[in-house]
Amino acid sequence: MKNMIIKKGSYGYIENHKAVTALRTMIFVLVSVGLYVIGYVETGSSKNLLTVVAVLVCLPACKSMVNFIIFLKAKGCSEALKNEVSVFDEKLTVFYDMYFTSYQKNYPVSHMALKGSVLCGITENPKCDCNAAQNHLEQMLTQEGIKNLTVKIFSQKDKYIDRLSQLAYLETDEHRNRQGIIDLLYSITI
Repeated sequence: MKNMIIKKGSYGYIENHKAVTALRTMIFVLVSVGLYVIGYVETGSSKNLLTVVAVLVCLPACKSMVNFIIFLKAKGCSEALKNEVSVFDEKLTVFYDMYFTSYQKNYPVSHMALKGSVLCGITENPKCDCNAAQNHLEQMLTQEGIKNLTVKIFSQKDKYIDRLSQLAYLETDEHRNRQGIIDLLYSITI
């Protein structure tokens, strides 16, 4: 099953995890129902140890179901955008299919790039509030003690690609806390 899973930040991550969580949920539910039925058939009553085990198996099934519902709502990077921005994958640190959650809103960011002290991304969702997404990311970075990082979320593809072009040829040192930034981004996205 590990070979079937696409890593977080890679293209296709959200679609892959929709399928994986659906399969995992279905397996947990079938095991729970199967244990209950076996216990009932063997004893003629639901008052048996297998019923207790079946109920306990419902706990990870429910957790997996919640995870599946969250992934159902999320949308990943479109194939068209991927084709346009993939030329920058070698020159920049890039992330695909990032879906940031907060208490107030969720922020789907299709593609992100990190170079030096600049982190930029694009959302393909017209309902996504780019300023709120920027503020959320800046706040999370500040809470982790990461300073001197410019965050910009775009909604227009042309402007985003222009910015990626500028970043790709920018001669700059990597941010001193580059790995901390990457770890934080992975930890605050689904």
